[in-house]
Amino acid sequence: MIKSLDSKLASIRANPKCRDFIIADAKDADMAFGVRAPGPRSFLSSSGARPAQFSPEVWSRTDFGHRNLPEFLDIIREVVAQGMVDIMLMSASVNEQLSIREGLFNHSHVTPAARANDATDVWAVRHGTYLKRPAQPFRSASIDHIQCGLSECDRTSEVFPGANLGLYSVTFVNELDQDRATLEAFKAFREEAEQKKFRYFLEVFDPNVDSGIPPEKLGEFINDNILRTLAGVTEAGRPEFLKIVYHGPKLMEELAQYDPNLVVGILGGSAGTTYDAFRLIHDAQKYGARVALFGRKINNAEHQLAFIEMLRLITEGRISPEEAVRAYHGVLQAKGIPSRLPLEKDLQLTDQAMSYGGGGTATRVEIRNNPIGKTSSAPTPEKSALKTSDLAWPTLTDGRPDFERMNSVQRRAYDADRLRRRFG
Repeated sequence: MIKSLDSKLASIRANPKCRDFIIADAKDADMAFGVRAPGPRSFLSSSGARPAQFSPEVWSRTDFGHRNLPEFLDIIREVVAQGMVDIMLMSASVNEQLSIREGLFNHSHVTPAARANDATDVWAVRHGTYLKRPAQPFRSASIDHIQCGLSECDRTSEVFPGANLGLYSVTFVNELDQDRATLEAFKAFREEAEQKKFRYFLEVFDPNVDSGIPPEKLGEFINDNILRTLAGVTEAGRPEFLKIVYHGPKLMEELAQYDPNLVVGILGGSAGTTYDAFRLIHDAQKYGARVALFGRKINNAEHQLAFIEMLRLITEGRISPEEAVRAYHGVLQAKGIPSRLPLEKDLQLTDQAMSYGGGGTATRVEIRNNPIGKTSSAPTPEKSALKTSDLAWPTLTDGRPDFERMNSVQRRAYDADRLRRRFG
């Protein structure tokens, strides 16, 4: 089956102005967080709870609060079946279970991927101090283990049962010896990947320690390091796309316009509000990003499938970030799922710390003059002027919706009705 990732990358490179957008669900947190990686048990797949042993004199399952690995795998299976994402990023061990043993992706347009390295700035274990020290390059997984689950794959064929796409991350800290060691490890990985025809995308983290660079200049430091690094890499060793922190419109455009063949993507960072996530993907796309990889923002969502569908609707230009927050809360209400934040607070924008440790200070800013965020039940003049006929979308002779004749109000009404039917 043709993977949506491949068709979208081809389309983006052929026509940089096309609207194709790649969404990845980053379910690789077990290579960073340990027990907490599967996320809170407030959301489980339709398969429900998986058995777990908890001694009542110690604690209860409710006290524990986190999903176990089988529950985590069930959610991945459900997200893949939904088909709204293009990439499912996993650890090497989860990739072995789902890709190699189960063949989960054999008849899906979703591309499996695995984290190809786990430098020390993702070692976010409880009580550890690794995140406070400059990131050291390190790889737990080998390319062969990702491709076939063995230390050495049979290379008489170019088709492997596992993933043939990996995430490789680098962190520049503005220290010569440290950054040189990072690039030497990256060079060794690229050469091995080229020999084994293994595709990868490159994640570039912001410094995980004080770099001596003012925060407002950090994006320039990252952009220059990316372009300087890739200038020495020929096409055979280049990444499929980038995954970076979103540093704002100007710096996104600066990087995206530099080389039309360089596909730029953004990472999601810590959970934040729902509006944080929806506004981030909207703004990043507007200013040149063509990929978004969301980990904790999806994994901590009250309803992951609804959250992912909202991301897709935003990137397709069918709903605004503010409308998406309201629609998402509507889904939660219809399903009787408590929201983590009330709607008014979930429509606030916060300045997120994008490191794995999440140790930054969040500045909370209320969105002003935002009609979507108002909770008054009184109809607005715009709503009062709408007739029932305005909300009844046009259809074709066979009853299917006629998107070409829909106006914007009818399109929103159609999407809201479809979401209610899908999730409610």
